[in-house]
Amino acid sequence: MNKSTMNNESVNIERRSFVGKSATAAAALTIAPGVFLNQVHAKPAGEAVTDAKRWGMLIDTAKCASGCTSCVTACHEENGIESHNRPLTDQQWIRKIKIKDKLTDHVVSLPMMCQHCEKPPCVDVCPTGASFKRVDGIVLVDRHICIGCRYCMMACPYKARSFAHEAVDNKVDYQPRGKGTVESCTMCVHRVDEGGTPACVEACSEAEHGAMIFGDLKDPSSEISKQLVEHGGQQIRADLGLNTGVRYRGI
Repeated sequence: MNKSTMNNESVNIERRSFVGKSATAAAALTIAPGVFLNQVHAKPAGEAVTDAKRWGMLIDTAKCASGCTSCVTACHEENGIESHNRPLTDQQWIRKIKIKDKLTDHVVSLPMMCQHCEKPPCVDVCPTGASFKRVDGIVLVDRHICIGCRYCMMACPYKARSFAHEAVDNKVDYQPRGKGTVESCTMCVHRVDEGGTPACVEACSEAEHGAMIFGDLKDPSSEISKQLVEHGGQQIRADLGLNTGVRYRGI
């Protein structure tokens, strides 16, 4: 081992030590690297997010009305997302799609959003670490270090990410956004960290459809876990082995 190699290893060891200590100190203060929020905190208050939970959704397509867009509207209002009248390139964190069985012609309508994969392809291809997964399973984008390369958009098999082409005017305090960055469903992490429910799930319930259930996939006593045990649930593109946090019934 030459002197240069020893010096490099020394630097790497020191860097890992520093990063580890810094991450521990910052965990209770940040919801994402570089994104500091004043009022949002993980439950219980003052404690860091842990892997004791894995948040997920179960969507019953039989209850999802084909003409209903309550979940989409709620998402847009909650996160300050505005339409620019470009259906193909507008920011959309959740969208309604139709799936048709070619053999039976049976059509189902369902909401499509970030699937919050256990092994997210978007994270694998991100060159800056802007795309990352929290230990509780929620996949996020740190807009402060996103360079807008859009590799993650190409890697996502669900087309669940969009790009901010224009300046963002309708900003909300709990959701950092900006022109030239990639966006996607956050599972309303600002609500979840305060013990709440994603806006789309709440809207679906208020519309009296009850097609969406949110909860802790690791808790056998949670409603989502009970429903999955009793009635099952499918992943979209299960063949990819991504172990998605969003499951569907009736597809």
